[in-house]
Order: sequence, then structure tokens, then C-alpha cells
Amino acid sequence: MSLTRLWLIGCGNMGGAMLRRWIDSGVVAADRVDVVNRTDRALPQGVRQARDLPEGPLPDVVMLAMKPQQLDEIAARHAARLAGVPALVSVLAGVEEEPLARRFEVGAIIRAMPNLPVGIGRGVVALNSRSADSATRDAVAALMAPLGLVEWIADAALFDLVTALAGSGPGFLYRFIDALAAAGAELGLPADQAARLAIATVEGSAMLAAASGMSPGALADQVASPGGSTRKGLDVLDQGDALKILLRETLAAATRRNAEMAAAAR
Repeated sequence: MSLTRLWLIGCGNMGGAMLRRWIDSGVVAADRVDVVNRTDRALPQGVRQARDLPEGPLPDVVMLAMKPQQLDEIAARHAARLAGVPALVSVLAGVEEEPLARRFEVGAIIRAMPNLPVGIGRGVVALNSRSADSATRDAVAALMAPLGLVEWIADAALFDLVTALAGSGPGFLYRFIDALAAAGAELGLPADQAARLAIATVEGSAMLAAASGMSPGALADQVASPGGSTRKGLDVLDQGDALKILLRETLAAATRRNAEMAAAAR
């Protein structure tokens, strides 16, 4: 089973990043894609976009990439036309499989949670499905592979947490980079130089963490000599598990919001 004919309903920042990466990697041809948007957006050359779904045969896969709050509107407008689509992929945060199944009569429903670095092929795509068979799961995983790390989440109950960690994670990390640069600037560095140093430090550290085979905690200890400056800085972050508590509360808040959106979609 291959997924090469694609319809996208909604194509904002995330949908657009995924689409451009698919086309750049050759997994999907631009002339095999139709996009439904409220207004025209800058899309790769050859991609068709309109206000309504095209006539003719159904595609291999439809991806819902609009705002979760638009689910009922989209279902009322397009569900009849989408009946019988082999695979429906939803990137709607907080919207579970069962509410989608009530609205769309399709072969299989797959929840997907990408994050923004998918646009450069270095993202994360979490997947979950109760209805997809092995062939469909393999085809969806192959479609997502050029976007970065693809992980199937076995327990649907954990998907809101995965969304908070991986889907929202870049936003939290960007805040950390910003704070690291701001701290350097407040202590005397030129702001633009502090920003460059912070970004390059995070980029290189992440690449090393991915390649080294060591845990990030072990790498932190490797950087920190006993009694040295790194250790003194880590002492601040480690005091009372301050950083762990902050991030746990951050993920918990995002997870709660995903659960609220799930309840609204039911």
C-alpha cells in the first residue's frame, strides 16, 4: 500500500511544513496534492489549492490540518465527500480517534502529532491508531519517515502527553534558548552575540546527544568538572529539582489543555 495521492484540509504552518518536506524529499509529487484552504497560501509550485475538495476519484490519504475548533464545520461540509477514503490522518491536537470516526466514514483513522522541525526533516511524528491495519500503518510510517523520527504510541491515553512533550516541545525549547541568550545579555554580552552563542550551543549539544549514545544526564556530568564553573551552574538548576519540577508542570499544563480540547471534540 502506498500513499501518493493526497488531499489536505487546512495547510497552515504545520501542514505547510510537512507538505514542503514531502515534496522536497520526493515522497509526494506536487501535482498529486490538492489543498483546501479558506484563503490561498504560498504553497510549492504545482500544488492545487481551492475552497472545496476536487471532483473525481478519492485520494489515498486525506490529512486534517486545520484548527481543532473547526472540526464540526469541516465535517459538516466535507464528510460526505470523504466517505470511503482509505486513510484519514489527523494532526488535530486533542482530538481522539472516536470523535473522528463518528464524523467521517473512512477506512482507517490515524492520529499524528508532528512538531515544527519536520520542515527540515529533523522533527518528531508521533502516531496512534486503533483502526489501521498493518499495511496502512506501514504506509503511513513510510509517508512520515522523511519528516524525522516516527514513533507509534501504543496507548492512546498517553497521546495528549506525547503532544505536550514532542508537539509543544519546540516552543518550550525556544523559550529556553531565548532565556539563555537573555541571561548572557543581562550579564554583559551584546544581545545579538548572546543569541548566536545560545542557538549554536543548543544546536551542537542536541546533535552530540543524538550521536553519542550517552544519556543527556551523563553528558552533563561529563561537561561538569568537580568544583568547576559548569558544576556551580548545574547546582542552581538542580537545587530542589527546580528544573524538573518546572518542566513537569509545563508538560502537565499543556496535557490538560489537550484533554480539554479532546472533551470539546467529543
